[in-house]
This record gives sequence, C-alpha cells and structure tokens, in this order.
Amino acid sequence: MKTALVSHPDTLLHVMDGKHPESPARITAIMDALAEQKLIDKLQRHDAPLASDEAWLRVHDAAYVQHIRSIAPRAGIVRLDPDTAMGPMSLSACQHATGAVIKATDLVMQGQARNAFCCVRPPGHHAGKSRAAGFCIFNHIAAGVAHALASYPLDRIAILDFDVHHGDGTEDIFRNDPRIMLCSTFQHPFYPHRGADTRSGHMINVPLVAGSDGQVFREAVLQHFTPALERFQPQMLFISAGFDAHANDPLAQLKLNTEDYRWITEFAMAIAKQHAQQRIVSVLEGGYHLPSLAASATMHIRTLAGL
Repeated sequence: MKTALVSHPDTLLHVMDGKHPESPARITAIMDALAEQKLIDKLQRHDAPLASDEAWLRVHDAAYVQHIRSIAPRAGIVRLDPDTAMGPMSLSACQHATGAVIKATDLVMQGQARNAFCCVRPPGHHAGKSRAAGFCIFNHIAAGVAHALASYPLDRIAILDFDVHHGDGTEDIFRNDPRIMLCSTFQHPFYPHRGADTRSGHMINVPLVAGSDGQVFREAVLQHFTPALERFQPQMLFISAGFDAHANDPLAQLKLNTEDYRWITEFAMAIAKQHAQQRIVSVLEGGYHLPSLAASATMHIRTLAGL
C-alpha cells in the first residue's frame, strides 16, 4: 500500500489578505517540491470531500458553527480575530480541509492506504470549541479524531503536535476526554501563551525555550512522549504537522532542521508500528518559510511513504 496524499484545490482559494504569511503559496510550495522530487506518482492522490456540519459539531459548539456560516462573506474579508479572517472561499476551504482528514482516516482505518498526509489549509489546531484563533477557523485534526472514535472500534488515539505553537484548540476540545492523548512540543513563552501549566496525565505539554535546537527537541520527545505513549498504547496516531519550528521560519525562534522532521516522523512511525497497526494520519499545520516548509514537509511525506 502507498501513502495517501489528500488535498483539494479549494484550499488554495482561502485568502485573508495579500501579505498574510498563511498564504496559498504554502500548499503550492509543498506540491511543487513533491513533483520536482518525483514523489507524486509514488503516492495515492485523493481529492478531499466536503465535510458535513456533523463532523464539526462533534468538536465545536453548535452556536459557533452557525456563527461562522452566518458571517462567511460572499465578497471581501471578515475578520475573526487580529490574526484570522475569512474570504469568499474560506468556508469551502475549511470544509475540504476537514473532509481531507476524515477521508484520510477512512483510507487508513479501512486498509486502503499505508498512512496519509493531508496537504490542506487553513491550519486548525488553534481553533477551540467556540473560537477561531491563530489563522485557524475549524479544528480539522480534532474532527478527524472524533470521526475515528465515532466510526471505528477505537478507545485510545494519540495526537503528536510538533508545531512551534501549542495546539491549544486541540487541548481545549479534548482536555476532559481520557480517550485522547495530546503530545505537544512548543516554544514558550510564546503564542498562544498556553499549555505550560495545563499538563495532565493525557495532555503531555512540553514547552521549549526560544533557541532550542534539534537535540533539545529530540531529548524532550524521548523523555516526555515515550513513557506517556508506552503507557497509553494508542490504537491510532494523528500528527499535527507544523513545520514552523524550523530555524529559518520567520514567526518563531526554535532551531529545528529538515533532519529533525525526518527523525520525529520515524519516532511516530515506530510508536504506530508498536501499538497502532502502523495507522497514522498527518495534517499540515504551520510553516511559513516556503523553501524550508517544502523541504521539511517533503521529508516528512517521504519518510511516511518509506522512500
């Protein structure tokens, strides 16, 4: 079986303004790099379907879903917070991004794909039950996890989040659900200024100081994630794959490199092989230096695919 690559053209049509770092060029950079490295034909290509409101309602408040639908503009820009806005195609982009994670989950759980990467935007891990934040409107990975729990005989799912920003929206959604373990490394103190003091038995939050390099990151993962995941024994693994901890990224100050992303992917695959029948669904989150994003994401996908 091949690794599935799930995407949709509408995720390129979400725009917040002409200078926003979370731009359609992020997807284009990754897809161009995959083509240049002749990886496209070695992956299963799938168009993401539209997610239903039911998928969002599993993880977001009904009033929030209705609010976003009601303010989605037909023209112009509607601002949701200082960092996050919607344009005329943003709702469709979000529906397809969530739909990508659900499609990937089904492909992996039904044995049709080895594992999967969802090359979609906008990102989602800052979106909480009832709020948009940090470029995120709906929490795609949370919706995928909730779909997996609702549709398959699973009792334990782990989310590995190595984005440079803490996945506070994902924590908000699953904080009181012991079926979900969130393992998150992130720069602190830094946006979203959460996570450092909310660790629990299944919220494995590991803050890293600015300037931390790959060695510090790897040691933190081995020290904190490994024993927690060994204890939890997840039956499926989701990855919030943010590549903005790269040393070249302009929005943060961690110092990871492309080889660190290969390493963390291999770490995730080893956990999934031991406990989860190799089942992994990875979802693009951050990453804003386009050459580094492209190199890191393709390394991640190449590793998932065993290439």
